Amino acid sequence: MPTKLIMDTDPGIDDAAAITIAINYPDFDLDLITTVAGNVTVDKTTLNALKLTRFFNSKVPVAGGAPQPLIKPFEDAVRVHGVSGMPGYDFPTDLAKPLPMTAVEALRDHIMQAAEPITLVPTGAYTNIALLFKTYPEVKTHIKEIIAMGGTLGRGNMTSAAEFNVFTDPHAAEIMYQSGVPITMVGLDVTLKALLTPETMQKLPTLGRTGTMLHALFNHYGDGDQTGLPMHDVNTLFYLLHPEAFTTQKMWIDVQTEGPANGETVGDTRGAYHNGQTNATVCVDIDARAFNSWFLDTVAAIG
Repeated sequence: MPTKLIMDTDPGIDDAAAITIAINYPDFDLDLITTVAGNVTVDKTTLNALKLTRFFNSKVPVAGGAPQPLIKPFEDAVRVHGVSGMPGYDFPTDLAKPLPMTAVEALRDHIMQAAEPITLVPTGAYTNIALLFKTYPEVKTHIKEIIAMGGTLGRGNMTSAAEFNVFTDPHAAEIMYQSGVPITMVGLDVTLKALLTPETMQKLPTLGRTGTMLHALFNHYGDGDQTGLPMHDVNTLFYLLHPEAFTTQKMWIDVQTEGPANGETVGDTRGAYHNGQTNATVCVDIDARAFNSWFLDTVAAIG
């Protein structure tokens, strides 16, 4: 039976690749896309999600969410994703409308009405998730798990300590990690290893209109280097399908919300400070070759 998903996202180029797979992969049943301010402002992330659903003629509903973090001033990633968030490809302009409700309301309705517990896949700042848990705490028991892109046990990409999604709204991340819902952290420890190689990039435009679209976006992606491009958000879906490709460790994750370490995810790697309790499964290593092979096969199947 396909895994029923909700994606909470801020597209964004690597988010676009994740949404592409979530919409089309037969083992996923994508129930809802909610958007948040992150890579670009929420009006643009919502527009980008609608562009992708239109590209694939998908009926998955889209709801716009939080325009800014809970407390911290908003800081986008235009330097990485461009002013629009998804430059490089001319998408259709006859787009559907977003749902006439906030992301939090849509999340609550879809989670509570689902016939089975839903898997949440947040690939942007966790602002919508935090607001959902604070406003409607009853949803927690109806969520199977959260597979969250974000965080790092090592070096960050916003500061030496902090990864972008957590840095964008550390207070929301703190609420999510303290929620009691099962969480898997798919952070920079694996996403900076699972790079799309130059060989993979060369093959993409030969894989139909989906490959052509993704290749065009990736050519405007301000992340990565000559060794390859990180597909941070896609790793969440790869984990759901192929957990055997990951090395994980259970630990307690604390989130720093002030000072120069703002946005740092601190793992109790020795189990020394929380009486042996854990609140997350943390991905610490990945089979990068398997990731590249799976990504190409998946895009080729979409066509």
